[in-house]
Amino acid sequence: MNKQKRIEILTRLRDDNPHPETELEYSSPFELLVAVTLSAQATDVGVNKATRKLFPVANTPQGILDLGLEGLRDYIKTIGLFNSKANNVYKMCQILVEKHGSEVPENREALEALPGVGRKTANVVLNTAFGWPTIAVDTHIFRVSNRTKFAMGKDVVEVEKKLEKVVPKEFKVDVHHWLILHGRYVCTARKPKCGSCLIEDLCEFNDKVDS
Repeated sequence: MNKQKRIEILTRLRDDNPHPETELEYSSPFELLVAVTLSAQATDVGVNKATRKLFPVANTPQGILDLGLEGLRDYIKTIGLFNSKANNVYKMCQILVEKHGSEVPENREALEALPGVGRKTANVVLNTAFGWPTIAVDTHIFRVSNRTKFAMGKDVVEVEKKLEKVVPKEFKVDVHHWLILHGRYVCTARKPKCGSCLIEDLCEFNDKVDS
């Protein structure tokens, strides 16, 4: 795919959704960090249902610690892998209190050192909470980037590096949200809605589906 096509795709996505936002509900960098950590192999809808009950009770690192590990488990038990996620979030809170003054660090290395936080989660937090031009690649973005041939790669890191290279600066802060929403609602895994896709004429997917 050439540069001109990529810019047109990004322009259309921006025109359609000028101020994209994550579908995870949060009101602070800490709430976002917890929500993204809980969202691994889970839906945003499922995470939001749990955090709507959790955050009014405990929405700071110390608040989670005061809740206790068992108390935390009770609030997130509807989310897949809740036992390991509870352990990670609890340990994360201990580190935030002990090493970071209960604040979420605006630093990739410090974020990735937290339990349960990998490159993707760190990228989401840096981008969404702090406005960094980082691009977190999940399964939706990986699929859309490869299927459209916008930024092809054999794994998420390769796609991330390609996106960083080919996405112009003016689009970088929001491209993560545009691509994830496009993959979640239009360019879906089993049956993409090609017929109602606003970038269908620019997409280089060979097996387009009428819809």
